[in-house]
Amino acid sequence: MKIIAGLGNPGSEYAATKHNVGFMLVDALADKLGIDNWQDKFDAKVAQGFLGTEKILLVKPLTYMNESGRAIGPLMNFYKLETEDLIVVHDDMDIPAGTVRIRKKGSAGGHNGIKSVLAHLGDEHFARVRIGIGRPLPGWTVVNHVLAPFTDEDKPKIREAINYLLPAVECIVTEDVDMAMNKYNPKKQKKKKAAEIVAETQEGGTENAAENK
Repeated sequence: MKIIAGLGNPGSEYAATKHNVGFMLVDALADKLGIDNWQDKFDAKVAQGFLGTEKILLVKPLTYMNESGRAIGPLMNFYKLETEDLIVVHDDMDIPAGTVRIRKKGSAGGHNGIKSVLAHLGDEHFARVRIGIGRPLPGWTVVNHVLAPFTDEDKPKIREAINYLLPAVECIVTEDVDMAMNKYNPKKQKKKKAAEIVAETQEGGTENAAENK
């Protein structure tokens, strides 16, 4: 069994805010899989279903972002799961809006929801699915930024990111996080090594010299 936990804040006033992209992805996954058996359990909204042959538990903590671990920790204990059985979806200010990153472990990186999960689990070895929300505008505080809705410019980027990540989350569950990272993390453009550039330049110079003879 795997737990897929989206982080966010409960309540309609927060539903469309940047901090709630974790909830948005979990809701989108529930819609795709036809899972609608939501119930309240351990300070969270939870729903059960299957991805392939793997049983999954979709989780949306009701504890507010900064106390996310207070819901996720007891659920992990109740189902007797290992840390590696947890997938957490959350917003990330350190990457541009709509950009995605998958990690298999790591620190909180300043994210209070992840800090809370780490504090309750005492182990960093759980998958993170990060959705970029960009940095605050000039003069905005972090709180202003994360609790504001997305701009009209960013809304389609976020929808695209969520749609892109649905098969990525499925890949983590049915295969593993390494496979998902390899398939779905954006590939970095590799710069040509200086030696290769020099060699090409020299080769080009030789060809030009031959043509000029």
